[in-house]
Amino acid sequence: MKKPPTIRDVAREAGVSVAVVSRVINEGTGPVAPQTRERVLGTIEELGFRPRAAARSLVTGAATIGLILTDLANPFFARLADRIVWEARSSGSQIVLMTTQEDAQLEREILDRLQDRSVAAVIATPTGANADKWARLHDLGIHLTFVDRWIEGLGVDHVGIGNVESARVATEHLLQQGHRRIGLISGPLTTSTGRERAEGYRAALADYDVPVAPELVQGVSFRGDAGSDAVGMLLNLPEPPTALVVANTAQVRNALRRLRDAGTSIPDEMSIIVFDDNPWTEVMTPPLSVVRPPVDMLAVHALEIVLSRLRGTATQEPRAIAVDAEFVPRGSSTPPLTASPLRTVI
Repeated sequence: MKKPPTIRDVAREAGVSVAVVSRVINEGTGPVAPQTRERVLGTIEELGFRPRAAARSLVTGAATIGLILTDLANPFFARLADRIVWEARSSGSQIVLMTTQEDAQLEREILDRLQDRSVAAVIATPTGANADKWARLHDLGIHLTFVDRWIEGLGVDHVGIGNVESARVATEHLLQQGHRRIGLISGPLTTSTGRERAEGYRAALADYDVPVAPELVQGVSFRGDAGSDAVGMLLNLPEPPTALVVANTAQVRNALRRLRDAGTSIPDEMSIIVFDDNPWTEVMTPPLSVVRPPVDMLAVHALEIVLSRLRGTATQEPRAIAVDAEFVPRGSSTPPLTASPLRTVI
């Protein structure tokens, strides 16, 4: 079956950018020379391209935006959804919320159905799979912005945390206190956040001439009790870590529960830093050292990019925005009982 033409096909045949085609389709969203407009309209007719009904609503600004998040049981994504919906209301846009539950097959089904829905743009946190489906959605002229995670090579807008630097700072804090055996619990290394936080962790160890011990790096699922299992594996090592960075937001509580059940004293037996933005981290005993994700800024930037695309005011090149996370040291990360001196590699 021959695939229907996309906005990219029109742009290529007419010898113009996708942004120009978008401005022709959505009259009033930007200037187009009369001759160029006629050429684009002729190409649209020749190819049989039919712009989506959703795109035509952009003139009024009342666009419908799809929001695809992976797991609303995760407080991080629940707050992200809440802020995006709140921001969208102020712009007159509507949000259609869907969740993939970290299931690549469910994500694939959602993307297939989404092609037939009247959405002008999509803000999404991908599972890391289905690159072909995401590309197809983009080729249909639906503006796509990834938030928190992204898939490399698709050439779409992305807003995320400075994951490498955040993990590097957290790990360096523990190294400066004298820890040598530092565990890392990240998300799956098939996801951008998992890979980048592991990269930052390794970079900090290299700066202090501490070799990476592969058994200390646990890339685990965002769902289920994987964080608890990872802590159990680390505690059962012949030489357990003296410190732990939990860089998988969804697994923070599971990891802490396993440490409590094992009778591990924080911070005397295990210093800990977690990636989290929940108020309860401050009221624990001791209060938890945290890397605080900038959830509100992720939402603001993601929606700003989408709206600029819909209004035809964005640059043609995909935008990538990295928002700094805040490191907040508290009582859960202290020097080990027997600290060894560390040196920074010059």
